Amino acid sequence: MAYGTISEIREALRSGESALSITESYLKRIKEFQNLNAFIEIFEKDALRQAKDVDVKIANGTAGQLAGCVVAIKDNICFKGHRVTASSKILDGFESLFTATALQRLIDQDVIVIGRLNCDEFAMGSSNETSVYGPVKNNLDTSKVPGGSSGGSAVAASAGLCTFSLGSDTGGSIRQPASWTKTYGFKPTYGRISRYGLIAYASSFDQIGPFTNSLEDAELITEIMSGKDEFDSTSSSREWETNVQEKGQLAVISEYLHHPGLDNEVKEALFSTIEKLKKAGYSIKEYSFPFMEQLVPTYYVLSTAEASSNLARFDGVHYGYRSTEAKGVEETYTKSRTEGFGKEVKRRIMAGTFVLSHGYYDAYYAKAQQVRRLIKNKTIEILTDCDAILMPTTPGTAFALNAISDPIQMYLQDIFTVHANIAGNPALSMPWKTHSNGLPFGIQLMAADFNDQFVLNLAKKIEKQL
Repeated sequence: MAYGTISEIREALRSGESALSITESYLKRIKEFQNLNAFIEIFEKDALRQAKDVDVKIANGTAGQLAGCVVAIKDNICFKGHRVTASSKILDGFESLFTATALQRLIDQDVIVIGRLNCDEFAMGSSNETSVYGPVKNNLDTSKVPGGSSGGSAVAASAGLCTFSLGSDTGGSIRQPASWTKTYGFKPTYGRISRYGLIAYASSFDQIGPFTNSLEDAELITEIMSGKDEFDSTSSSREWETNVQEKGQLAVISEYLHHPGLDNEVKEALFSTIEKLKKAGYSIKEYSFPFMEQLVPTYYVLSTAEASSNLARFDGVHYGYRSTEAKGVEETYTKSRTEGFGKEVKRRIMAGTFVLSHGYYDAYYAKAQQVRRLIKNKTIEILTDCDAILMPTTPGTAFALNAISDPIQMYLQDIFTVHANIAGNPALSMPWKTHSNGLPFGIQLMAADFNDQFVLNLAKKIEKQL
């Protein structure tokens, strides 16, 4: 049996199932769906040992909130004593010395960690085709991509290979694949969840978040993972919000509604939803967002700059892959990085190094930081008046494997998701409609900073009313 939600796990435990039998059923299912290439490694022995320990706690009445639940983690989230490679050759054989804070907080509530999941190399991609382990296939149509970079995480949750999964979202890497796999993908407010133990891509954008099959699960998991962490100075001590007052007004952005790249059926579904929300009593206010065309360029200038800095540590000297052909120090650095990194990662490192270089820093990096502030200010202005911004998650549905070779066209897949990362706001993609091509697509809600629970509750209300 495929258990898709925490409530189903709890019901199974009440009905006499054990954490061990639940874990065994997931292991069996993972092996049945190996063709999806979602899992890089299954922690079978470790997961079964954890399950037995949880069963003892259940019998003693000391089990945590996630007893019996099984999580799988994106291959850029550290788990002590287990390998983590960010789906890159450069980290081949590396074993983590510690556990990410977000994951540890789930383990403290007795979750069982079943394995690590395929992703775009160093979380750089929108299709899960840049992984050194090969592409992940969309479980709803195996000829299609699942989205990226957290494609393995999306597929694992969607296909019932775990109760829920963890991904990371730098420019839409949770929400975009959630849209294409009919799951809930939540990017919390930047700083809501510690990044300690998350292999960095772009440190001012990265955020850990869950893939789930229910909004209730997304809320519980996010709350457990949230909170200040002494190992991450950017983590916030803000309390989990419980008393935000709803205004009954939603914002839509005219440049998003009428974007030429938006699929006609997605557009029609969005307008239909707006009309239904009006009939349900919501006030819908349309805003102009003058920075639409600057979103993706701003994101890529800043994120590649940060990637250039963050990935400098992977040099073939300290740990991970080292070229066997290299002679001398300089050649070791050059050959190890050339052979260890994939094409897309090298492209972004080079772009980031360029925008940070002497003579170009002010023209690109500094200018992008100024535009980021303008985007943030405009977002604050809109969300001061409204409960949330309603927008598409993706321009269309999942495309075929190997269908997009142009990097710019691939980057534009993030056109509706990068906004939340640039501004730092919480954003949720929820399953919405099925296209005439048979594939799903989601709709997105973005709320004010630290209104994480509020946006999840708002989504529940909207789902129920519609």
